[in-house]
Amino acid sequence: MLPEPRADYVYLLGLYLGDGCISRASTRDKDVWKLRIICADAWPGLRQECAQAMTDVRPLSKVRTRQLAGCTEVISCSRHWPCLFPQHGPGRKHMRTIELQPWQRTIVTANAGRFARGLFHSDGYRGINRVRAPLADSDHWYEYPRYLFTNESADILRLCGEALDQLGVAWRYSRRNSISVARREAVARLDEFVGPKILRACLRSFGSWSARLRDHERRCHQGGRVSRQRR
Repeated sequence: MLPEPRADYVYLLGLYLGDGCISRASTRDKDVWKLRIICADAWPGLRQECAQAMTDVRPLSKVRTRQLAGCTEVISCSRHWPCLFPQHGPGRKHMRTIELQPWQRTIVTANAGRFARGLFHSDGYRGINRVRAPLADSDHWYEYPRYLFTNESADILRLCGEALDQLGVAWRYSRRNSISVARREAVARLDEFVGPKILRACLRSFGSWSARLRDHERRCHQGGRVSRQRR
């Protein structure tokens, strides 16, 4: 039987592949395992969404948090985490093979947007990239929004690229360990599934985050560049 809710499971899978680990929470005879996801304190909404996904996937398992320097561990204990995340194994993820099981691929294919959201919420970034073009009389700065996903595992990068392909999002490798989404239409498409690392509910009093981002990007794209005099 496949895990439910499937969309929440896929989101949690993306978080686990980026910033998660599974370890024993008890003696071997009890066979209880601990799923831990590291969430940066700069994004409190991410911590809330992660905890909610854990609760939805394993509603009988209590979710707790542990404060660390600059980040928070979101923790849930269950006997079933190694079965739900068979990518679990000894050593770091980038030093071993990471492959989806056929049943996982079925769920990810049906929920590629949620999978991308989990990956980018763990090891991703959305911001404004600024590129300087030195000219004779001034420095011209080009600004445009982009997403970056950085991970040392070539397998996890491949899974991210496959999800982006399925969503119709153009991407490229900006470095050996980093995927960049920078074309205007590609960023707009990925915004439909990912957005910033905050719970949308946190921004309701400030209006739609997507409308604010579009307004900022529209100003950035007017004329296509910003000039700055040399100092």
